[in-house]
Amino acid sequence: MVIDKLEQSRLLLQEQLDEGRDQSERNRLGQFATPTRLARDIILYGLSLVDRVRRFRFLDPAFGTGSFYSAFINALDTDKIDASYGYEIDSYYGNPAKEIWKQLKLNLEIEDFTKAIPPLNEDSKFNFIVCNPPYVRHHHIPNKEKLRLQTMCREICRISIDGLAGLYCYFLLISHGWMQQKGIGAWLIPSEFMDVNYGKEIKFYLVNKVKLVRIHRFNPSDVQFENALVSSAVLWFRNEIPDRNHKVEFTFGGDINFPELTKMIPLEVLKREKKWTRFPRSDERLKINDYRLSDFFSIKRGIATGDNKFFILSKDDVDNYQLPNEFLRPILPSPRYLYEDEIQSDARGFPILKKQLFLLDCSLTEKNVKENYPRLWDYLQSGKATISKRYICRNRKVWYFQEKREPAKLLCTYIGRNDKPNGKPFRFILNHSQAIASNVYLLMYPKPVLARALEKDSELLRKIWLALNNLSIESLIGEGRVYGGGLHKLEPKELGNVDAAPIVEILPDLRKSIVRSQQEVFDWDSL
Repeated sequence: MVIDKLEQSRLLLQEQLDEGRDQSERNRLGQFATPTRLARDIILYGLSLVDRVRRFRFLDPAFGTGSFYSAFINALDTDKIDASYGYEIDSYYGNPAKEIWKQLKLNLEIEDFTKAIPPLNEDSKFNFIVCNPPYVRHHHIPNKEKLRLQTMCREICRISIDGLAGLYCYFLLISHGWMQQKGIGAWLIPSEFMDVNYGKEIKFYLVNKVKLVRIHRFNPSDVQFENALVSSAVLWFRNEIPDRNHKVEFTFGGDINFPELTKMIPLEVLKREKKWTRFPRSDERLKINDYRLSDFFSIKRGIATGDNKFFILSKDDVDNYQLPNEFLRPILPSPRYLYEDEIQSDARGFPILKKQLFLLDCSLTEKNVKENYPRLWDYLQSGKATISKRYICRNRKVWYFQEKREPAKLLCTYIGRNDKPNGKPFRFILNHSQAIASNVYLLMYPKPVLARALEKDSELLRKIWLALNNLSIESLIGEGRVYGGGLHKLEPKELGNVDAAPIVEILPDLRKSIVRSQQEVFDWDSL
């Protein structure tokens, strides 16, 4: 009863502290408190993995106000707890938390866990480590600090971690030095590590350094934390080396106790599979796809203008500023304003759309523009003071120069949700115009073998477009990545890895040519 009252006090304190700190600052520092019920479910499942009655040494490396600690002491007789430790870098949360828990035997250190020295002897280490580490993106970690964290990971785990990894990845690997043999680890982290390149070191750790028991992934539409656009997963593992026949339980959706889907995945499958989010909804890949979209298309991101509001103009803007037509290229609107999946063209090559847009695309020097195009010069000067200092613009040879892209007949939206009537987060666009596209699209340029076939058959382009729209949702989202709120994303290489079976069905005569093309120009290692 006393402990329940302490939890009520903790919740009140958490609410007061969160209200007293700006939301943008909490987002920057990755401070998202674990809900009470979720903390209890994570703790209880972790305790169920303990193989015999034992005394506990508890550690939370990112303590906050103590949601996991509260759940832990609620679930156990306190006489079974030998020691409880927590680390909290932020005194704004840490010092008030000390007051809440001062009557219990908690050692709460107000310092950076990643700078603390791990215990040297086994008895001083911890057999139950649970953590919701700060979700700080890599670009918020100073380079000097990143190098220090990478060095620690190499020293503790002998793993060299990618510089694009978020802070939560470092927390997980560094904590290994604090775990007793056969100790239990329970971690609430973003599920993105299961798909992205910088997550491969985390996956290596989970299949080689510890015995991964279970991964529960929440439905991306069920965001666990307010104001955090991140899909969450919970990992439970034991600090021991797994045997070759070990299987990991993958669960998805619902809550930890009542998941929507469950599947046991052999460890050897996880070692081969790059994208773990395909489990448990999909089976393992039985073989590498015979043909992928990258066999037929070179796929590139659309252009990054540097400032869409300045460089992309409506017809009215063009008339108002009296900009020269020779420096204007038609460009498609973003997918949310593109209601057609097939774009028709007028005689000039402009897309027939309700609202036409143009990219300001000038490759003349400032001197040349000033001498010969006074209206264009005036417009460029109106934005130079601010826009030329933006990251993309300041890294160009001339701040207003644009990337060069040819119009693509086929495009794919690269980000979207699957809450549409057809359940598809991505759209394939057939573009008959000369409009280019910005980086919210992926541009699909036919490779030489396919380009020659398209030249011979005027109806083939439409057939391919229809085949692309018949690609299964699973094949698309299985190659991409997912974020909180059910937001799916495809990078060019990920779209290229999608199974191209529907394309092959309408191009049976090209199979031998595609194989020759692969042998001649396709670099498999580049994937």
